[in-house]
Amino acid sequence: MWLSSALNTRLSIAVVAACLGAALAAHASPLPHLGNFEAVGSGTLRYFGLRIYDATLWSPGGAWSPGQPFALELRYARRFDGAAIARRSIEEMRAQRPYPDATLARWETQMRAIFPDVEAGDRLTGVRIPGAGAEFYKGTRKLGQIDDEAFANAFFSIWLHPATRAPDLRARLLQSP
Repeated sequence: MWLSSALNTRLSIAVVAACLGAALAAHASPLPHLGNFEAVGSGTLRYFGLRIYDATLWSPGGAWSPGQPFALELRYARRFDGAAIARRSIEEMRAQRPYPDATLARWETQMRAIFPDVEAGDRLTGVRIPGAGAEFYKGTRKLGQIDDEAFANAFFSIWLHPATRAPDLRARLLQSP
């Protein structure tokens, strides 16, 4: 009887510790060097009912402001070619505002050089650095950066601008009704 009770207690402690660890991980920054970043909101992008990726917006103290640093983490649900991700990003930027063709071509070339192919479960994170541009990571490995403020504004506007083509996802990321 005592052995059974001790085993149950250990098992209960292990279950609680696992749940607590999962809860803490859910609130942990997506990158080690962004230790003070907390989740602002998260949501899922679906296309014709298919889950494309889960997105989480991170910022210092969990309070987002477009003029402050922030990170947007995408956890892919399926395989995508890096060039296709870059091409789709350009399409989304173009849908929000007319940019010169030469600018879009330059940005697409820069993204193609950085964005890897992804598999289901892969995590890409873009970090907005006001006044400088954006850095990109796969997991915690830095892929590269684009030192262009206009690019960073256009890129993150895909999700965060009021004119986004995914207004429900934007509302969930910003935790607004």
